[in-house]
Amino acid sequence: MGLKNFLPLRGKKFYFVLVFRKFWAIYAVLLFLVMMTISVPVLLFNMTVFPGQRALRKNIQYLHHVFTPTFLFLVGIRLKVVGMEQLKSNQSYVIIGNHRSALDFIVNAAAFPGIYRYLAKQELLRVPVFGWVVKKMCLIVDRKDAMSRARSILNLKQQLQEGWSVFIYPEGSRNKTSEPLAPFYDGAFRLAIETGAPLAIQTLVNIQNISGPKGFSGLQPGKLEIIWDEPIETTQLQLDQVRSLKEMAAARMRAHLNKKET
Repeated sequence: MGLKNFLPLRGKKFYFVLVFRKFWAIYAVLLFLVMMTISVPVLLFNMTVFPGQRALRKNIQYLHHVFTPTFLFLVGIRLKVVGMEQLKSNQSYVIIGNHRSALDFIVNAAAFPGIYRYLAKQELLRVPVFGWVVKKMCLIVDRKDAMSRARSILNLKQQLQEGWSVFIYPEGSRNKTSEPLAPFYDGAFRLAIETGAPLAIQTLVNIQNISGPKGFSGLQPGKLEIIWDEPIETTQLQLDQVRSLKEMAAARMRAHLNKKET
């Protein structure tokens, strides 16, 4: 007799769901690696045929608008995106989002109408195949190295000047606490004020129902809601207003998250 035979009916259902989510997570990871491996020739072709920035844009367009929606479809995740019409296609933004799961970066890209450069942690470079893609497409930061963090800020400023939007997780790393949000760092808000770029706020409302905080753990199909707030203009703000801008952004995210829980 297996473990499930000793569980009450409600316990058996919970056990089944738990096992299903584990297997679905394994399927998603394998699918991701296979799709990423298949995508490498596409990325290499663009890098060979198109010069410099054009190749980069082609590759990021492919990853954001072909790879990510295809992956989400195959793992059974549907997106309900609210407020996207408030974003202008020809505008560069400093984009921020809450960070709860390993799935976030895929959803972030699929829910944005344009393309952006992503600030990625150095640890991602160790992932097979995906690490190479991260190195080519993203801006890398070693969070333990002050010089690396300073260089990242300079790179982000340059990307904004060149017309890119940039995406930063203000929580720094995945929020594994019981709170809706982890404390925000100043970097994204300081960057927005220093460059005058509007701050775009994306909130993944129910990501914890789709994917757990550890890797793809607990993954399951479902409908995921993403909310965009009206971008905050920063051209009239001063650096001594970083804290108030940060608190405003956190309050907007927290309002969406708390409303969903009640």
